[in-house]
Parts: sequence; C-alpha cells; structure tokens
Amino acid sequence: MRHGAWIALGVCAAIGHAQQPPAPTPAPVPSAERLRQQRDELERVRNERNQLQQQMQRIQGQVHSLSEEVTNLDRQADATARVVKSLDLQLTSLGEEVDNASASLVLAQDELVIKRALLGRRVREIYKRGPLYSLEALLSAQSFGALVARYKYLHLAAQRDRVLVHRVETLNEQIGGHRTQLVRLRTDMELSREERAAEERRLRELEGVRGRSLQAAQREQTRTAARLAAIQRDEQRLSTLIASADAERRRVEGRPNAGPASISTLRTTDLGRLAWPVDGTILYRFGRAINPNNTTIRWNGVGIGAIAGTPVRSVADGAVVVAENVGTYGLTVILQHGGGDYSVYGSLARADVKKGQKVTKGQTLGTVGRADPDMEPHLHFEIRPRGRAVDPLDWLRQQPR
Repeated sequence: MRHGAWIALGVCAAIGHAQQPPAPTPAPVPSAERLRQQRDELERVRNERNQLQQQMQRIQGQVHSLSEEVTNLDRQADATARVVKSLDLQLTSLGEEVDNASASLVLAQDELVIKRALLGRRVREIYKRGPLYSLEALLSAQSFGALVARYKYLHLAAQRDRVLVHRVETLNEQIGGHRTQLVRLRTDMELSREERAAEERRLRELEGVRGRSLQAAQREQTRTAARLAAIQRDEQRLSTLIASADAERRRVEGRPNAGPASISTLRTTDLGRLAWPVDGTILYRFGRAINPNNTTIRWNGVGIGAIAGTPVRSVADGAVVVAENVGTYGLTVILQHGGGDYSVYGSLARADVKKGQKVTKGQTLGTVGRADPDMEPHLHFEIRPRGRAVDPLDWLRQQPR
C-alpha cells in the first residue's frame, strides 16, 4: 500500500506538470496597427501631391500667373513636408516593431533553451532505462491497483513528453518567424530611410524652385505694374491726340470763311454693319479685364488676332490725323471720319498712309504687327464716336461661324 501511495503521488505530480499550460505567445503589439494607419496616411498624402503635380503641369501648359505657380509650389512643399513627417512616424513605429520582435525572439530563444534541456534530460533517462523499462515497470506491480496506477503514470509521462516535443517544435517555428519578421522590418526601415532622404532632397528642391518662382513672380508683378502704367499713360496720350485733332477740326470749321461742317462717315445706321478691318479672332474685348495675376486693365478697343503682315483696312472714309508710334500701342494710325468720329488702328507692323492723307472705305492702312511681345500678332482696333471710346464689336458685322 505504501508503494501504491508513492506511485499515486508521482502520478499526481506528473498530471500537474503535464497540465501546466505552455508559455503564452506574445500578443500582437499595438504599433503594428499604428504603422498600418501611418502607411495609409502616407499613401493619401502622396496621392494629394500627385494631383498637385498634375495641376502644375496644366498651369505650366497655359498662360498663367507666376503667383499661382508659387502657390502650387507652396502646397507641394507642404505635402512633401507631411510625407517626411509621416515617414519619420513610420520609422519610429518600425523601430518599435523591431524592438518588440527582438524581445519576443529573445524570450522564445530562452524558453527553447530550457525546453531543450528538459527534453534532453528525458531522452537520456529513457535511453538509460532501455526500451523495455515501461513493460518491466508494469509487470513488476504486486497488485492490480498498482498496475493501473503505474499504467496511468506512464501514460501521463508520455503525454508530458509529447507536449514538451510539440512546444520545442513550436518555439523553433516562432523563432524562425521572428527572425523573418526582423529581416523584413529592417529592410522596411532601410527603404523608409532612403525614401525619407529622397523626400528631404525633394523638399529642398521645391523650396529652391519656389524661391526662384517667387522672385520671378515679383519681377512679373513689377513688370506688369509698369506695363499697366505705360498703357494708361499711352491711352491718355492717344486721347490727347484725338482731342487735339478734334480741337483743330472745330477751329478750322469755326473760321468765318470755312465751308460747311464735315459730315461723319460713321453713321448710326452702320451699327452692326461695318466690315472688319482685318479677319481674325478676338484676343481681348472692350472694357475691364482681369489678368491672370489678378491685376486689372481696361481696354478701349478689341484685339483681333491675325497673322503678322495681314493687310489692315479702313472701316469708313476718313482722313489720317495720326500715323506714328504711340508707346505700348505701337505704330498707330488714327482716322477722322468727320463730325468728331474716329477709328484707331494700333499694333501695326507698318503704315501705308501718312498724316493728312485722305482714305476711302476698305483702303489698306498698313499691316498687322506685334507691339506687345507677350501677345500674339494682332490689330488693336477702337471706334470713338464724338471722341468717346465704345465697344467696336457693336459696329462690326457679326462674323460667320
């Protein structure tokens, strides 16, 4: 009975050892989810930057204000800075992942050393006792109860050995997985560092381009302001020339021995019926216009785009009162049509008439030129009944579509 009691105690100890749960596998670290979110954010910011780059290409393919380009570059630089920041966060998360994976690897390796030692000791014990030890233990039992107890003990010992072998195999797999994860994480870290370095270079380049574009925008703004001032000055000069011509007309007509007052060849019945001075497309219209850089300009006529050298024709009979360069208007011919009515033909390449010359409707006055280097060759055309600028398109016949 005492022998059976000792066996029962051994069985209880074996059961307790066999039912001991294996060491828990480390739970997934929270940084993995944070890393996924950071990668999603990085992808979102990169998509935003790609859209900005496409917008920049559209801007550069059109006539645009450099200030708009600078604004786009600012937004690109901001997106790139956010990419760099996201990569920094990603590198931090990857570092935490590496630390966690390294800690898990160390724990698994330590446990594997212990389990291998236990497994080695069991293998040596089994080897020393020989292959018939279990059978000898069963047959040497002095009673049936002792036989059953020994059988249970041997069965539990075998179960414990199987659990130990399985745990060793699991730890080997875990260690292999941790090592693979470490290699991947370190590769990701290296790629992220390279990406970050590339994004830093990109940011510096964008800042350089932005600085140059900003300087160009400032120069463009200064140049535009100067040109607007020149246009306003030349418009005033043109108005002064017309006023002088009209004053001379009234002075001549006011002489005691002067003939009858001149009759205008521009009549209200001509509204919407006059032939175009040159065939072409409208580049700008009469009235106030907003430039791409948000500056405003008022045009007293229309710009009719045409091939350089195209003949320019008079819209009505008249007399040449101006045939000279008028600043930003370029070479300009002004016709007086009587009654204080005038027509203006600017941006000419050459003038085929002289001051004081009489012209007839449809007569060639000169050819289309390019007074403004920022615009295509065109004719600047004005009509001024009683010296006041009106929309010339109200007087010209509608072009066929």
